[in-house]
Amino acid sequence: MKFTPETYRIPDIPMQPFVDEGEIRAFLDNTPSSPERVRRVIDKSLAKNRLSLEETAVLINATGDESEGLIMEGARALKTEVYGNRIVLFAPLYVGNKCANNCAYCGFRASNREQVRKTLSHDELVKEVEALEECGQKRLIMVFGEHAEYGPEFIAEAVRTAYTVKKGRGEIRRVNINAAPLDLEGFRLVKEAGIGTYQVFQETYHRGAYAIYHPQGKKADYDARLTALDRALEAGLDDVGIGALIGLYDWRFEVMGLVRHASHLEACYNVGPHTISFPRIKDASMLRMGGHYFASDGEFARLVAVLRLAVPYTGLILTAREPAELRNELIRYGVSQIDGGTKIELGSYVSEQRNINLNRSQFRINDDRSLNEVVDELLLQGMLPSFCTACYRLGRTGEHFMEFSVPGFIKRYCTPNAILTLAEYLVDYAPARTAERGWKVIAENLDGMSEHLRNEMQEKIGRIRQGERDLYR
Repeated sequence: MKFTPETYRIPDIPMQPFVDEGEIRAFLDNTPSSPERVRRVIDKSLAKNRLSLEETAVLINATGDESEGLIMEGARALKTEVYGNRIVLFAPLYVGNKCANNCAYCGFRASNREQVRKTLSHDELVKEVEALEECGQKRLIMVFGEHAEYGPEFIAEAVRTAYTVKKGRGEIRRVNINAAPLDLEGFRLVKEAGIGTYQVFQETYHRGAYAIYHPQGKKADYDARLTALDRALEAGLDDVGIGALIGLYDWRFEVMGLVRHASHLEACYNVGPHTISFPRIKDASMLRMGGHYFASDGEFARLVAVLRLAVPYTGLILTAREPAELRNELIRYGVSQIDGGTKIELGSYVSEQRNINLNRSQFRINDDRSLNEVVDELLLQGMLPSFCTACYRLGRTGEHFMEFSVPGFIKRYCTPNAILTLAEYLVDYAPARTAERGWKVIAENLDGMSEHLRNEMQEKIGRIRQGERDLYR
């Protein structure tokens, strides 16, 4: 039978499985690529249009220096056009590492008897949040093992606790969640606690590979995992995050799966994922895996560029699993969010020690810079570190976020709000050298604004210098 996209495409139905291996494989195996086709696809992306699976396959299948150069430069241009020079910063906060699943790649897996199990008490959670606030953090992602003890009530209480903690001038303004999928009522409960994005990663979109890596626990159900965020959106959450763990299967297939997932959510709920994560697998306690599908640095860079072009308005998250040098490079090709000052041993933010014990961690991190070291290096690159949470306060989420972002208007808000949150950081937390660099970057960004907006921003910065906080537009 002659290949056509319609041969394999399956309908988008809410809460029904939507990834078809035949569809993805057919596009990867039957989509030719050439510099001319690559240019046409990139032109569509630069016009702020999401790419189809076939167009994504054109970029994935591209070979040769000319086509590969076009992809990297196209991603760089799109990143600049949509996101400017800002990078959103956050910190992960691990709350509990008990887990009922037995994922082959994860240090938290149930069969790992060497993992030191711990759940933060209320007082320990408060101290961890205070330590994060003392560094200047404003955005958290709380991480929970997938265990019966970490149900929606437990998650909601942890979120409410984080929001109540105030240390000096510090406060947490947004708490995202990475935890087990919930039922409709559970998602409604955590929504009422004021969470931001709810992340559920499929890990791998290849059904056969998924079965190998997930032999035990609720997570073994591929279809239930795949449709988890449908339930979240049906329950009223309007910010969700998807992700794949790169290295479990062919990275090309995973990119197609992520794009298919994004298009499904947009087709069914009129809003795609707020973020896409693509952590590359690293060492974990008692990890016993081969390296057949590990992606090289070059392949990983290509992956980031293709995702940026495929989903122009979706945030791309690059974590401290990767070394600082590679993170600095990939920021140019589409990454919009990174973590800084990361510690993933439970209770480790109150300690001066850096992560060294895999039996107390989910995996190994390779960028252990402090938050200020990350901020300082971003400033040296001319980037604009951002702790902004304004859109979530003003209801610019879900469909409303798409209304603002798709036409490209979001830069009218994001750059000014990034400047204001950076100004807070410089006044409250930055050492003198970082502050000097930060004010220089702020001045450079103000110079590119209209006179009206520049005057508004200078007035608000003056108020921040006088002690006001949490100003935004």
